[in-house]
Amino acid sequence: MPPIPVIALTGYLGAGKTTLLNHVLRTPDARIGVVINDFGELNVDAGLVTGQVDEPASIAGGCICCLPDDGGLDVALARLADPRLRLDAIIVEASGLADPVAISRIIRFSGVDGIRPGGVVDVLDAARHFDTVDRDASPPARYGAATLVVVNKLDQVHPDAQEATLRRVTDRVRERNPHAHVVGATAGRIDPALLYDVAADEQVGQLTFRELLNAVEDDEHHHVHADAVTELSEGCVDPGVLIDLLEEPPPGVYRMKGTVAVRYRGSVRRYVVNVVGASVHVAPAPASAVTNSLVAIGMHLDVDAVRGALRTALAPTADAAAAQGIRRLQRYRRLSI
Repeated sequence: MPPIPVIALTGYLGAGKTTLLNHVLRTPDARIGVVINDFGELNVDAGLVTGQVDEPASIAGGCICCLPDDGGLDVALARLADPRLRLDAIIVEASGLADPVAISRIIRFSGVDGIRPGGVVDVLDAARHFDTVDRDASPPARYGAATLVVVNKLDQVHPDAQEATLRRVTDRVRERNPHAHVVGATAGRIDPALLYDVAADEQVGQLTFRELLNAVEDDEHHHVHADAVTELSEGCVDPGVLIDLLEEPPPGVYRMKGTVAVRYRGSVRRYVVNVVGASVHVAPAPASAVTNSLVAIGMHLDVDAVRGALRTALAPTADAAAAQGIRRLQRYRRLSI
């Protein structure tokens, strides 16, 4: 199985982390593992836990970033990374006191096999953020760790001020982190496709209770929807051109994933690539993988421009791969181990 993305869900108390978590757990047919920090008040909807959280792992000992080296998060992640669970993603819900920078490092340098960093989602309260969190002249360090900043509770801001609030947060985040994506939301309703892969097949027939609940919530709240662009090709690609795209995705692209084939020293090597924000992960592809394919996922995409960028990166080449391109690809492969 490909490595399971581990997504850190952070944010101050009251920002709406658990509301967002409950929302994304409603994704039909998604198999999600959740790491619960006992120090905080985590009231995950019991009905969703039954249906979606296949192996909830509990952590005690306070803030996740302060756990001892001999247990805690790695133990929970190892339990959830068991291939028999066949999870699509693992979400680590941190206490409001946890440091996103520290949590990001713990996940990135975890010794657990079968996982990869899936990004840091930092949830903030649009109405109270600048009174409680971002109050100093310099932007808070937590912005530097985030891959996705969710400006939640926009409905609690006057409609005439919502756009300005979102722009103000974005400008402050950009001072620390030019690669982070910023989205506005109400009641934590972001598209789960921004975080992890969702089922592609639509179920036909009577709606389940979960689907009816989703439909009602879609009517009640603004739902942020993601765009997705897919491109396919055959043959071997130029690794240098590919890495150029992975390092600098088109505007609005938050995630990219796919499989590619590269010719090196007379043989063909296949890789799985995953991008979350500025993080690039490269791993060997299974023999059954279909190459070449890339999917770009993000917000408000210029579909034609994104498709053109994917097509350029997947253009087949009969030439031997340039040494520099191979070195860049292999560097990400080593960093992804």
